[in-house]
Amino acid sequence: MEPDTRTGHPPHPIHYKKNCRLSSRILFKTTLFIIIFILSFHLPDFIPGANSRRQTIQEILSVLERHQTDLASVMKEELAEVIYEEAIRYNHDPKFIMALIYAESDFFNWAVSQKGAKGLMQIMPYVAESIAKELGIEWAGDRTLFNPHLNIRMGIYYLSQLILDFNDLRVALTAYNYGPTHVKGLIERKERIPIQYYRKILKIYQNI
Repeated sequence: MEPDTRTGHPPHPIHYKKNCRLSSRILFKTTLFIIIFILSFHLPDFIPGANSRRQTIQEILSVLERHQTDLASVMKEELAEVIYEEAIRYNHDPKFIMALIYAESDFFNWAVSQKGAKGLMQIMPYVAESIAKELGIEWAGDRTLFNPHLNIRMGIYYLSQLILDFNDLRVALTAYNYGPTHVKGLIERKERIPIQYYRKILKIYQNI
């Protein structure tokens, strides 16, 4: 009777070949992981989006440096990044946000309007306090409003909420300037909504 070759353990060389193949795969994956890990520190230099981000932030900074912000150079650099990041967070063109800041405060951090709006994006204190609560920002009155980073965060958030409320950029900008209560009253009374402020922002946007 012929021996049953289907039973028992296979010869050791087969085990050896399988182990070699397994070891080779593990080594390949480990090497690939190490290469990707190392490249990850340098990869942004080759990503168009990263280059675009740096270029846009630099453009924002160059605009800030041309105006009397009354902020230190380091603060301007940080502010340029905040403007970019917050604009992108809410799907705004950073250049559009810059146009709005210019119209509101001419980039002067300590600006105060006749009605009491304060900071770069000219936010009324009672509005800012409510926004700060929604964003989880500690409210400390003028200290919060004149913090350029926080003022930008609150201002862009406020504008974004107005755009959601009115579903129209022109109307939202008018509400930012005149106040949402006033604009809602115009809408309820079916009166014409002024668009001069929108045109002003658009003109600045095209030339900034």
